[in-house]
Amino acid sequence: QVQLVESGGGLVQAGGSLRLSCAASGRAGSTYAMGWFRPPPGKEREFVAAINWSGSSTYYTDSVKGRFTISRDNAKNTVYLQMNSLNPEDTAVYSCAAVAASAYGGNYYYTGEKDYDIWGRGTQVTVSS
Repeated sequence: QVQLVESGGGLVQAGGSLRLSCAASGRAGSTYAMGWFRPPPGKEREFVAAINWSGSSTYYTDSVKGRFTISRDNAKNTVYLQMNSLNPEDTAVYSCAAVAASAYGGNYYYTGEKDYDIWGRGTQVTVSS
C-alpha cells in the first residue's frame, strides 16, 4: 500500500510563496494520478490541482490558476505544489491524494475527492495579511 507524506507548509506573508511536497512510499511498480485538496476555514474540502501519472496533463481550480503549479518527479516518487502570490484565503491544511491509474485506465487527472483512495495527513499553510 502506498503512503503519502506532505511537507513544506508553514507561515508566510501575503504575496509570498511556498512549495509543498508529497512523497509517496510503499508498494512500487504502480503509476498514480495525484491531486491536492484543501478545506478552507469553515468550508468543505475543495479541489486545488491535479496531475496525471506521466505529468503531461494538469488542471487547477479557478482561484489558483496562474498562481499555483503542480508538478511531479516520478524518479523521486514526489509531487510538488508551487504556490506563488499567496493570499489569506489560501490558508488551509493541504492534503495530497493518489489513485492508481489502473483503477480507471488511461493516463488522466482527476478533480473529485471521491476519485482518490489514498490520502496524506496534510500540511498546514497559513498566510498572514
